Amino acid sequence: MSSSSTTFSIATFNVNGIRAAFRRGMGEWLTSAAPDVLLLQEVRATDEILQGFLGEGWHLAHEESAAKGRAGVAIASRIPFDGVRLGVGDPATRADGEVGRWVEADIMASHADGGAGTPLTVISTYIHSGTVGTPSMEEKYAFLDKVTARMGELAAQGRAAVVGGDVNIAHTERDIKNWKGNRKSAGFLPEERAYLDQWTAEHGWVDLGRQFAGDVDGPYTWWSWRGKAFDNDSGWRIDYQFASPALAGRATEAMVDRAPAYDQRISDHAPLRVTYS
Repeated sequence: MSSSSTTFSIATFNVNGIRAAFRRGMGEWLTSAAPDVLLLQEVRATDEILQGFLGEGWHLAHEESAAKGRAGVAIASRIPFDGVRLGVGDPATRADGEVGRWVEADIMASHADGGAGTPLTVISTYIHSGTVGTPSMEEKYAFLDKVTARMGELAAQGRAAVVGGDVNIAHTERDIKNWKGNRKSAGFLPEERAYLDQWTAEHGWVDLGRQFAGDVDGPYTWWSWRGKAFDNDSGWRIDYQFASPALAGRATEAMVDRAPAYDQRISDHAPLRVTYS
């Protein structure tokens, strides 16, 4: 981003496998959307493969999953990094299932007047869906505890920060089409939704997708590949950009890049793009 820019954009996108996404047209989307910072989830590839798909001009922070072909999160930025951190919480307590689910990077967003710029922390996260009544749900809650503590730290420090990604939780009834039928399903459990309450109400993070959409159903960011879920817009809003209190006021627009038709989908998720001043 040049010093003459007055805005910058951040896109978050669960690509459901970077190879498959580029086969389905992600390259064209990337050229058209032209984000300054790209937060990726479920990359499912090595550093070399990811860099090869993105091409030149991107600074990359990426952590693969401990399990091959699973998860993996990355930050790709047109702006150089001032620092990169992998994982959240105490490294000594980090479980294998948490690897490839959280990456942080610090960048310097230049001022339009050529000034020194504003330090910005960007985070890409992928929180797994979990299955009710299995250890995977306890693992999800343990990871959410660490994420919540880190978000509290960042807010308390007054940092300008964005936490973006697929958290696999629909926050309210507005965020899931069939909320009545999913009240006991992972992704819409009261215990899960309470974490998002804590992020917003207690720590002051702002859900920019909801702020700009208003009090409406959706806009959803995930639809099953099966049946007519996409055609009927029977989806879930589980991909977010949460802005810290120090940054939220700089957001000027948020939009979901929903594919125009089922056969033009890049992933089972749609990207969420936010523009900041």
